[in-house]
Amino acid sequence: MQFNFLIDFIKHRISANNRHGTHSPFVYKLADEVIYNFKENEDSKIIEKHRISLLNDNRALNITDLGAGSLLNKETSKKVKEVAANALKKPALAQLLYRLSKYFNPSSIIELGTCLGITTAYFAKANPNAKIITIEGCPQTGSIAAEGFNEMGLKNVELLIGNFDNVLPEVLKTINPLDFVYVDGNHRKDATLNYFEWCLANKNDDTVLIFDDIYWSKGMKEAWEEIKNHHEVTVTIDMFWIGLVFFRKGQAKEHFKLKY
Repeated sequence: MQFNFLIDFIKHRISANNRHGTHSPFVYKLADEVIYNFKENEDSKIIEKHRISLLNDNRALNITDLGAGSLLNKETSKKVKEVAANALKKPALAQLLYRLSKYFNPSSIIELGTCLGITTAYFAKANPNAKIITIEGCPQTGSIAAEGFNEMGLKNVELLIGNFDNVLPEVLKTINPLDFVYVDGNHRKDATLNYFEWCLANKNDDTVLIFDDIYWSKGMKEAWEEIKNHHEVTVTIDMFWIGLVFFRKGQAKEHFKLKY
């Protein structure tokens, strides 16, 4: 599987463009002002300091995995520092999510897959006036995340523990329309497509969906293709690590690949 992942990465790098190969004004502006804007900010310094503390945390966790598991470590007993090293989004990608959410300025953000709370913190810092609802399947990792939210003074985060299949439908009843959804959990084809379909009922022209690990497995690649080809989707941006989905009425259906 890791060999196939590497092949997919090489193919993507060969076929993908940067901002200058993008002929859509919407996507070019997004690439120029957000995706390739690497300016440092004070929020990142605070969150990355917390990441370092997690990378040095020797507490043991009993991992409850309701999804497809890990490519790197299948053990159910792990130290916090092991989870931090293998499962957290790297700074460059976490900071990209920060910039994307700040740019679109949502009033609410739903995150599927809290893990230890690093990306959640980035969302919360980028959007202090937004309501951040993050869902985590593992109680013990969720507990560590909650500690971090308190330490960083994040007041706009609601952490829910449970199976996405049960929790997400209830959350969607309370948020209509959807502004911004980040899916980083389960990593099974059918589950990913379910989350997409459930979100469709509450989306509008400005809704942004982001799917993580779209090349994680054959099933995830198939799910991404189905999402791209859905008749209500108008624009997608494939950045290999994540896929962005838009529903902009009046815009021709186009799929873009960008290097990151």
